[in-house]
Amino acid sequence: MLNICVLTGAGISAESGVKTFRDHDGLWEGHDVMQVATPEGFKKNPELVLDFYNQRRKQLKSVKPNAAHLALAQLEQKYLVNIITQNVDDLHERAGSKSVTHLHGELMKAKSSIDDSLIYNWSEDIKIGNTCEKNSQLRPHVVWFGEAVPMFEHAIAQVEVADIIMVVGTSMQVYPAASLIDFKKAETPIYFIDPQPQIKANNKTKIYAEKASTGVPQAIKDITKHN
Repeated sequence: MLNICVLTGAGISAESGVKTFRDHDGLWEGHDVMQVATPEGFKKNPELVLDFYNQRRKQLKSVKPNAAHLALAQLEQKYLVNIITQNVDDLHERAGSKSVTHLHGELMKAKSSIDDSLIYNWSEDIKIGNTCEKNSQLRPHVVWFGEAVPMFEHAIAQVEVADIIMVVGTSMQVYPAASLIDFKKAETPIYFIDPQPQIKANNKTKIYAEKASTGVPQAIKDITKHN
């Protein structure tokens, strides 16, 4: 069975109405990144950080998967599909995708602030006083700046064995996620879907200068036509 690895970023979720954290001026919803997306920020002002992610979680629950998410889920009916996403939302899962690796964590989960192995499904607000079984304050299950990306090795393993790579809604400029493409087999073709692609087409890379909801179905049509 054809093995397709799909790398997704903010662009695929933006079409569903998910706000991207970072604004053009570099602020995250009006906050400096050091305030709301670092361990130091959480230690200094946990109430601010929890509120920031509580608002993101509420907003996420108000949106739905779009045509791109649904098309990728339907692709599993014919092929082996592994999705590696930089997004912290659950739209791939809600669309029906079964194999989703979250490089940067998951907004609908919480974890212990002292034991990274203690992770909980969490759909409501995280409040001061919500603790794990080790009596430590819960925090968002999100990889902050300065923290390791625990699922990166798993993602590398999926890229290494893929027969086809799809890149959707990401410029592949943010590391370490951007380096994943370096681990593919030399002969593996890339289908790159982004309204403003930062790379050029060649004999192994096909570019779709489209938003995700239209570009993904086009790419899938081309893949199924030749496979």
